[in-house]
Amino acid sequence: MRAAFYSRFGDAADVIELGEIETPAPGPGEVRVKLSHSGVNPSDAKARSGTRPGVTKPPFERVIPHSDGVGVIDAVGAGVDAARVGQPVWVWNGQWQRAFGTAAEYICLPAAQAVAMPDGLDPQIGAVLGIPGLTAAQTVLGGDDIAGQTVLVSGGAGAVGHNAVQLAKWAGARVIATCSAGSMDRVRAAGADLVLDYSDPDLAAKITDGTAGAGVARAVEVEFGANAALLAEVMSPLGTIAAYGSGKDMTPTLPFGPLLFKALKIDITLIYILPDAQRQTAIQHLHRALSAGALTPAIDRVYPLKDCAEAHDAVMTPGRAGAVLLDLG
Repeated sequence: MRAAFYSRFGDAADVIELGEIETPAPGPGEVRVKLSHSGVNPSDAKARSGTRPGVTKPPFERVIPHSDGVGVIDAVGAGVDAARVGQPVWVWNGQWQRAFGTAAEYICLPAAQAVAMPDGLDPQIGAVLGIPGLTAAQTVLGGDDIAGQTVLVSGGAGAVGHNAVQLAKWAGARVIATCSAGSMDRVRAAGADLVLDYSDPDLAAKITDGTAGAGVARAVEVEFGANAALLAEVMSPLGTIAAYGSGKDMTPTLPFGPLLFKALKIDITLIYILPDAQRQTAIQHLHRALSAGALTPAIDRVYPLKDCAEAHDAVMTPGRAGAVLLDLG
């Protein structure tokens, strides 16, 4: 099968190779998926670049990157219902703690990680339901009922944030979102009731004004460290900060007093290790929202497999308007 892979850390153009490797066979409890598209996420590019503290070499001799993908089951291993052959599926955790991910024509993985696609869903959408979709579903809907509450989504133009705006609106929340000035129209079109420039020096006051002084009940936060002080100011008492990223400040200093006297909950999500019951609930939320026409994940660019290195660079480029995919056809 054709695959993109790397054996050392470095810039995408320097280390990602394209070649033929042996097509895998499913083991017991596994399915093999013939992939049509692979979802490229910032975490894939970060893992390949070798910039994570303390990590000096790839965890496997050869890594086929990417955790998200979509395709059709074409073979099953022992213990898996043969009726699943021919079933369209989307996959999650394709390369999490495993050597071979979805940047290839085929992948074998545990049957539970191949989720039956909702009827009529565009395959490209299926390729972005893993990390961006599940992260948005868990951070928005993984706590108390938000109907009638105010939800703040930081980075509302990003792949997760754009999904989060739509899901929060679908769940009946009033949505305030932040983004760059050039992305405001797109975030507003996703359903945000109030869209603010994240660089506005009066951002905290404008968020509070947007809640009529009541504060934010739930915040979906992509830059927890950079925004910790702002969140302490704009959250309502007993509110929840659902954080899934902090790339600009990985060792934040927290304003504990303001957090304490509002009794705020900090709920950190790492979607790769989400417990099974919570993952199944998040999957159900995604499928229901998709079927209701309430969720349309945005896709910015689709690259052929041979341009995997370009796709890695694109997913780390600020200002993109949606997810980045590989077409494996």
